[in-house]
Amino acid sequence: MWEYTRTAYDVSLYDDNWSQDIFEIVSGNTSMSWERLDAGAALSHSFELEAKKKAVFYGAPAAITFRIPTKAALQEAFSTPILPLDILADRPPEKKFDWKLMAKYGSLISVISIVVLFVYLIVTPSKSNAAKASKKKR
Repeated sequence: MWEYTRTAYDVSLYDDNWSQDIFEIVSGNTSMSWERLDAGAALSHSFELEAKKKAVFYGAPAAITFRIPTKAALQEAFSTPILPLDILADRPPEKKFDWKLMAKYGSLISVISIVVLFVYLIVTPSKSNAAKASKKKR
């Protein structure tokens, strides 16, 4: 996505940084042109790639060229760079919750929790006793 504060003309996007050894273009184009982009408007462009092999890919930002009436020279900007892509990587599955640990230590955690709660209730004075004590002092 790209946004500029003045009307731009002859806007072109070049995103030809996708290695043909690693990627194949499935749909769309990596380059695109627009005749005009009004001030404050936003553009987005997408295309679909298919990975051919496992690799870590470090992509470069896309180049954007445009012309504005106040400057004679063609202006250039760059898209936000992408983070390295770990393509088709073999990753071990993530464990969300280990039930074996729960079975092994669950009862111990329950007993400790009950004891801590019991001690807390005994040590903490109740609000009704505090209210009675303040009335007796008057």
